[in-house]
Amino acid sequence: MAEDDSHIPPADEQLFDRDRHIRYLEMNYQILPSLYEAQEINHLTLAYFIISGLHILRALDRVDREDVINWVLSLQAHPTNEAEPNNGQFYGFYGSRSSQFHSLKSGAAVPNNSHLASTYCALAILKTLNYDFSLFNCSSILMSMKHLQQPDGSFMPIHTGAETDLRFVYCAAVISSLLDNWSGMDKEKAKKYILSCQSYDGGFGLIPGQESHGGATYCAVASLRLMGFLEDDLVSRSTSSCIIDVPLLLDWCLQRQAIDGGFQGRPNKPTDTCYAFWVGGALRILGAGKFIDERILREFLLTCQSEYGGFSKFPGQLPDLYHSYYGFTAFSMLQETGLNSLNLELGISTITL
Repeated sequence: MAEDDSHIPPADEQLFDRDRHIRYLEMNYQILPSLYEAQEINHLTLAYFIISGLHILRALDRVDREDVINWVLSLQAHPTNEAEPNNGQFYGFYGSRSSQFHSLKSGAAVPNNSHLASTYCALAILKTLNYDFSLFNCSSILMSMKHLQQPDGSFMPIHTGAETDLRFVYCAAVISSLLDNWSGMDKEKAKKYILSCQSYDGGFGLIPGQESHGGATYCAVASLRLMGFLEDDLVSRSTSSCIIDVPLLLDWCLQRQAIDGGFQGRPNKPTDTCYAFWVGGALRILGAGKFIDERILREFLLTCQSEYGGFSKFPGQLPDLYHSYYGFTAFSMLQETGLNSLNLELGISTITL
């Protein structure tokens, strides 16, 4: 059910309500609303939105650091011997507690294995909490991650029976960057796959030949930057030797800011809070943030700010953790007072504890 927004002031009269957003995340930290009962498998992802969101809001003191770290570490998949990381399975992090359950009858694991996206979220949380990565075994993560990379350079998120696309190339790149170790992926193969996903219109599709999409475009640009294939501030350098078609990409991204100020993920689609990060972040990585109309973007985002705290996908709807988090990242990029700055490629706050 949509909110009754008749008493909410117009966007140009609203302010970013940091205190209310903190309370919203605190509530979700303490107990998830029933809306998320069907998303038990995604608990690590939801925790990422909460913990990283509180860090952006400079309110990380609201959580028990040690409890969160111990919970995240308890979700790591461990090989039973040194040879197992080469058996084709992935030894990253499970998305939730139920993913670790085994069948009482056969002893076989349920099909929700440790997952690249969950591993990305786990490491992002640990990094946000200033955890020392030297204290846990990351070699099994990197060694087994190599087996998820396909001959074309793409990645599967689990060891069998899953799709391959740019989202998981990005997860592998962030994991490698956070662990400061690139032995778990062939960067040249990954680069070739990413380049094959750039469409005729300049944007990137999730897979080669697919329609350009804001999220896929961010994954492509951020991955190439993390892997060292894109220079910093490409736009001002005006280089003609870039491996991607930058002018065409800029044109596609800038056309995604609609007349209402928000960003859309694809042409002819409604604007949506999260694309202020996906498309806006890609533009900033390229050094093109100055071309964003920040005033009307801010006005659009404030129409999606909920009176309960958090952000919704569209104006007038109830908030959710996904769109709330990317609303916070958007306001961080807009340099809202009282927020931590953002590492654009990693999608988490740059300021350590």
